[in-house]
Amino acid sequence: MSEPEPLVVYSDYVCPFCYLGKRSLEAYLADAEDPPEVEWRAFDLRRHKRGPDGEIDPGIDDGKDEAYFQRARDNVERLAEEYDVDMTWDVDRDIDSWDAHKLSIHAQEEHGQDGFERLHEAIFTALWRDGRDIGDEDVLVELAAEAGIGQDEARQALGSEALDEEVSQRFQQAHRSGVTGVPTFIRGELRVPGAVPPEDIAQIVENA
Repeated sequence: MSEPEPLVVYSDYVCPFCYLGKRSLEAYLADAEDPPEVEWRAFDLRRHKRGPDGEIDPGIDDGKDEAYFQRARDNVERLAEEYDVDMTWDVDRDIDSWDAHKLSIHAQEEHGQDGFERLHEAIFTALWRDGRDIGDEDVLVELAAEAGIGQDEARQALGSEALDEEVSQRFQQAHRSGVTGVPTFIRGELRVPGAVPPEDIAQIVENA
């Protein structure tokens, strides 16, 4: 028999809906009788604001005006209440998640799925619950230490050009796959975007 297909989740740390989607997924997994393996994949939400030097350029117009952010905030607050999630909206809109993704890839490669999941949770929580800058190297090194990764090891990973190339390739793969927004949940040929409720995730898993 072939191995069951995983539930693939495309996400970016700087997306509040991805944080909400993670909490919804956790609620589904806690009650699922036969939960699938979950495979997290990186997405570059800042793609359209990334300059030629690879840095975020706040001056680039990505088409998101204040009305867009107000609608997003309203939806975040509604879902946070619905899912009973404690989170903040008061974060810098131009925080870059590139290094956070680098460190997450390193955690999975060197510390396995458990190490990845500890760091994955720590990064999301640091930004969306505590309002910390996950684009700051010192913050990431501290979060890595909390996840069981040595500080020197974390700094070395953050300086790795090989990991830069890996992040770039994973972002390109997400773009080629047709994912245009996050979170996006995929199992088999079925894909559903958005921070959907646990029962919708169950439908994705059961109907794929």
